[in-house]
Amino acid sequence: MVARTKTEAAAEGAARAEFRNQSRSEYAFRALRDAIHEGRLKPGERLREEELAQTLGVSRTPIREALGRLQARGLVEVAPPRGLIVAALDSQRIIELYAVREILEGAAARFSAEHASPVEIAAMRRLAQDCAAAKSAAVAAERNARLHRMIYEAAHNRYLIPALTDFQDALALLPGTTFGQPGRREAAHAEHTAIIDAIARRDPDAAEAAARAHIRAAQDSRIGMLLDSD
Repeated sequence: MVARTKTEAAAEGAARAEFRNQSRSEYAFRALRDAIHEGRLKPGERLREEELAQTLGVSRTPIREALGRLQARGLVEVAPPRGLIVAALDSQRIIELYAVREILEGAAARFSAEHASPVEIAAMRRLAQDCAAAKSAAVAAERNARLHRMIYEAAHNRYLIPALTDFQDALALLPGTTFGQPGRREAAHAEHTAIIDAIARRDPDAAEAAARAHIRAAQDSRIGMLLDSD
């Protein structure tokens, strides 16, 4: 390793400090977004700037900026008189969410049937098996998300992937997982297999139809969860 002069070391340290200072807002945004995605901040939970700043070790300014970005993305909303809270989806918004998801997931499967490589298709099959073999609903949900991400990537469409990635913010607001519903994991595996088989056959119409049917089934299960919780 080449020895650095004191001047070079000082310059590097100053650059790192400047980067940290500039990225505090980005750090706060990503930390809060991840906390919502992972369920550590739950729908309806109040968001207090001072508490969040202390937790993340930053000032209130980057927290305020991060909350503004999260509000623009629909992850945070104003709920008078409580102030800012993690957004909560009612039944109508969930139905609207799944309607858009059906279209996007169908498009991803269609493009994957046209563009997926054999390696990507093999990866889909492994992920589907991993999802079916998961020991818990939470693990199944995580592996399901990885499978869907694989289908997105195999679509090889530079415009679709960002749209689907951003859409994950809205999905993060859905409480729990449908994989906890009786029979849902087995049904989802059959649905996943139908999607992947159509992709492997290079049948875009069948792949899109299977993907859309899968999302409709997920919506039915989600509505069942809501009814059970009433």
